[in-house]
Amino acid sequence: MNIQPQEKTIMTPGEYLILERASLDIKHEFYDGEIFAMVGASRHHNRINMNLARELGIKFKADNFRCEAFSNDMRVKIENSYVYPDIVITCGDAEFEDNEFDTLTNPVVIMEILSDSTELFDRTKKFFYYRKITTLQEYLLVSQHEYWVEKYTRQNDIWRYQSFEGADQILKIESSDCKLPLSEIYLNVEFEQRMS
Repeated sequence: MNIQPQEKTIMTPGEYLILERASLDIKHEFYDGEIFAMVGASRHHNRINMNLARELGIKFKADNFRCEAFSNDMRVKIENSYVYPDIVITCGDAEFEDNEFDTLTNPVVIMEILSDSTELFDRTKKFFYYRKITTLQEYLLVSQHEYWVEKYTRQNDIWRYQSFEGADQILKIESSDCKLPLSEIYLNVEFEQRMS
């Protein structure tokens, strides 16, 4: 999803949650006191997101729902910030910030589908925020321009990098014991030729 900065307004996490829970049309992410409106995603982005959610749902159903996937609308808390990952997976009991059950605090896997406008942020500052979540084991970046998924896996305090490239590759998500063929992730996605 694309994120557009709002007019600079500093607020507390509590003020943000009140505003966000009352917002019916637009979701906002919250970083260090600032809110950012999230705008619509591309057709490829939406198709990839739906493919991921469908495949994960099928796999988790077969595993008696030991893990659960949430898509787009599940807010995740990171210290004093709040984000909406494209896909978030939790295993075991999902834990929430409060009795509204709309802010997850114990994700195991986070996936972001890269867009041209947010790719740098997803790779750098957002990953910096995500690494602060102690339960997070894997962070995945999914291209929408080619068969390519990058995976960072936490091993103690080190993040190990792996790249899965090509329609014949199978993405392995160890923390949720799941394998996803890239051909399924990118089902019905027609890539445009990019100028080099």
